[in-house]
Amino acid sequence: MQIKGIEGMTAQELNGEIERGAKFVIYEYAISIVVMTFKRPSDIYFIRSDEGSIAKGLLFSLISLLLGWWGIPWGPIHTIASFVTNFRGGKDVTREVVHSLSQS
Repeated sequence: MQIKGIEGMTAQELNGEIERGAKFVIYEYAISIVVMTFKRPSDIYFIRSDEGSIAKGLLFSLISLLLGWWGIPWGPIHTIASFVTNFRGGKDVTREVVHSLSQS
């Protein structure tokens, strides 16, 4: 998975942002093909402390709205679950990403 939003940042800048409340999040989206539905995570997004996280998830909610409903029975279920996750600001994976970055 790729991390979007940290391009050009030093480790010190990144740590400073995280201390001020920045976080790493993933969004979810659903795509259905008649009887099969796929629920997938987005890339990881870095949300700075002064940014909102809901707006970046709107694209993934739109994808789910247009392409996720059509699979029976899981399409509507995964689409609604994606909406819930995205409109809560995505899934916070900060702890996992920081741990992974500190090991590399």
